[in-house]
Amino acid sequence: MTRLALEVDAVNLAQGFPDFAAPAEIKEAACQAISDEHNQYTITWGSPNLRRALAGYYLRWYGLSLDPEREITVCCGSTEGMIASLLATTNPGEEVIVFEPYYENYGPDTWLCGAERRLVRLHPPHWTFDPDELRRAFNRRTKAIIVTNPHNPTGK
Repeated sequence: MTRLALEVDAVNLAQGFPDFAAPAEIKEAACQAISDEHNQYTITWGSPNLRRALAGYYLRWYGLSLDPEREITVCCGSTEGMIASLLATTNPGEEVIVFEPYYENYGPDTWLCGAERRLVRLHPPHWTFDPDELRRAFNRRTKAIIVTNPHNPTGK
């Protein structure tokens, strides 16, 4: 999508390309972390402090008690998390339901697993889907459905 948008001078709704500066407090925190020598790779599933903070967030906002050592893994971006999830849940020849329009990496993520996409259309302007169409998309080979909130790229 990015390449196509650049070719035709279109607005790219597939990725986040903000047209505003990062908040000052974020920039200051990043500079402080670098000054404090917090600039090395952490363990691959996320630093203990971050995982504890995430567990606290989920408890506070959702009432979910999560063990940060066994139930929280931090990924290096959504693509890593998605491909890990799809590799864990699908086998070659199985199917993944994807709402379209969709974030452009969901196609390659699905193909890398050897799975096939089953598309269910979201209808503008409210980006709703037809429940009957979703029902028809399911079959014996369906192993996953990608649900994002907010939806990317519609924001719903």
